[in-house]
Amino acid sequence: MVDQNKTYDLIDAAALLKKVTFAKFDESVDVNVRLGVDPRKADQMVRGSVKLPHGIGKSVRVLVLCTPDKEAEATEAGADFVGLDDYIEKIKQGWTDVDVIVCTPNVMGKVGALGRILGPRGLMPNPKTGTVTLEVGKAVIETKAGKIDFKVDKTGIVHTSVGRVSFDADKIADNAKEFLSTIVKLKPSSAKGVYVKSIHISTTMSPGIKLDASKFNN
Repeated sequence: MVDQNKTYDLIDAAALLKKVTFAKFDESVDVNVRLGVDPRKADQMVRGSVKLPHGIGKSVRVLVLCTPDKEAEATEAGADFVGLDDYIEKIKQGWTDVDVIVCTPNVMGKVGALGRILGPRGLMPNPKTGTVTLEVGKAVIETKAGKIDFKVDKTGIVHTSVGRVSFDADKIADNAKEFLSTIVKLKPSSAKGVYVKSIHISTTMSPGIKLDASKFNN
């Protein structure tokens, strides 16, 4: 059903995904974008965040690391875990049972020491993605509502999930379009040649469906 020699429009690809999915669980819908950048150069690093219009289809567990004066704000916003020293000790012992970590700038000295644990798992807070902020309540609400963070890997590819296969095809397409539009806006001025080289969309178990990348380069 998937023509490997064809490039698809986003809405057609989203509809096709729903036809080629046979797993017995609600698979995630993943988008993989190969970029014409050199991630080894600091001025060509592509990273950011985007709020998906229809969310990601699962509950997001948020840990807020902050001083006591911000704990109530974080809790009221819906954070699953709130604290500082106790959670830092738990993380040092190997606990990383969360999806996103938000912290305030004044505790980054302590959080920075966890880089070797949090970095490889994509959990390290970063000002560029809005997870190092004084507005912890706002950050928690946005994350719970479907905000995702992304970063180009060392091979020049950005991987992210944009929803679930149970979503309507138009909602999958809307989420993917929002993510891809954000990638385009983040094009480094130093990047030369074709920026978006290829885009594939798939579910957890499906084959990849190639999108028409030229539409995003234009």
